[in-house]
Amino acid sequence: MTIDLSTPPSPSASSSSTLVPDDYQVDPENYWVFGYGSLIYKPPPHTQLRVPGYITGYVRRFWQSSNDHRGTPEAPGRVVTLIEHSFWESLTTDDSSKIVNQNVPSATLDPHAAPPNGKTWGVAYKIQPEHARAVKEYLDYREKNGYTEHRVAFTTDSTFLQNHKKSTQSNSQITLPPVLTCHVYIGTPDNEAFVGPQNPEALAKHIVNSRGPSGENKEYLYNLHRSLQALHKLDPAVETDNHDKSGTEYYWPDDEHITDLVRLAKKYDQETNIY
Repeated sequence: MTIDLSTPPSPSASSSSTLVPDDYQVDPENYWVFGYGSLIYKPPPHTQLRVPGYITGYVRRFWQSSNDHRGTPEAPGRVVTLIEHSFWESLTTDDSSKIVNQNVPSATLDPHAAPPNGKTWGVAYKIQPEHARAVKEYLDYREKNGYTEHRVAFTTDSTFLQNHKKSTQSNSQITLPPVLTCHVYIGTPDNEAFVGPQNPEALAKHIVNSRGPSGENKEYLYNLHRSLQALHKLDPAVETDNHDKSGTEYYWPDDEHITDLVRLAKKYDQETNIY
């Protein structure tokens, strides 16, 4: 039997997302989850298919605090969230009114560029229908520290899509469309755990010095960086124009925010003999 995922809803690859109401009941046959942080390297249970691809209209930033995974209530760590591109663009050095959460200090201009073509890369997971509701409950709990559930258009990586179509003709049971509707957890700027922009050097030091029940905060950063490298099939040993002047592997073209934080965190790590 072939599961046809190209039936409605058929989203366009737009930047808008839809907030999922609290009483929303998932469609077990069509439950997809987009991972852009730890879900890339620590997937949800009961996945049927893992698909690389991207969403548009957002930037990925370490602007969300974590008091239950990579930090504590007394010393929260930092984890990624998605920032709508229009909000990100509006941030200026002297306009803190753009931050809805009044606990957030004055906004500072983000020194990191948006990803090329407005694409935020990650992974979409097709959840096994018989476990869809249980997985949603698991994710609701896992992402409880300030995150809300949304639906967003996800574009499948073209190479993966071509290869999947070939396999579908032989033994795959899932027909994969080029664009999917995915569930995604976002820490929006009005949630109490949102911390907003921070000097990259200070942020990197904060990440290195933080830890929580799920482990060291720097491990989260380094694992995410490695996972994104793998997603783009980048060999860290191969020097490219995107490397820094020393020839190290920290720079590559798709997420300047992550790669710069890795560079700064490892530098601080080594200087303080923590690493």
